[in-house]
Amino acid sequence: MYTTLASTLTLRVWPRTSAWLRDLGLILAGTLLTALLAQVRIVLPFTPVPVTGQTFAVLLVGAALGSRRGLASMTLYLLLGGLGLPFFAGGQGGLTYLMGPTLGYLLGFVAAAWLTGRLAERGLERHIQTAWLPFLAGTLVIYACGAAWLALSLGIQKAFLLGVLPFVVGDLFKIALATVALPTAWKVVE
Repeated sequence: MYTTLASTLTLRVWPRTSAWLRDLGLILAGTLLTALLAQVRIVLPFTPVPVTGQTFAVLLVGAALGSRRGLASMTLYLLLGGLGLPFFAGGQGGLTYLMGPTLGYLLGFVAAAWLTGRLAERGLERHIQTAWLPFLAGTLVIYACGAAWLALSLGIQKAFLLGVLPFVVGDLFKIALATVALPTAWKVVE
């Protein structure tokens, strides 16, 4: 009787625990990938926003993990970076950095990961002809949030010229790279 009860209890509890631990591991992995790629940084002398690998990570994490886990991963990224871990571009962290010129982009990461994941869940990334659409949508969300934050101090025109325009070519490359890398990311997640 105890064996039957124990095995039944194990079957009922462990799969849920296992799925929860798997989700937690994937969320943490997405957070760490974003923190790692934030260290790939090119400073442009004419803008307060550096070119980083973060946006590539945000797009890939959202599409590979889905909307809920992508959102959780980027929220954890902001939380840990805001608490002072060196997760942001150039090994920066803390509230002072978080509240700086890149805050809009960082907040945009959360929304972009959710949107990219949501569009991926709807199957847009399943075909090569449409696989880039979730990544473009996520990139536009990041631009909108980042430029809106910059516009508060620089004005709309200057925010666009310094916070969007310099990044378009590089972000198109990141979109293409994310489109090509997504099938590999799926294999890792599965």
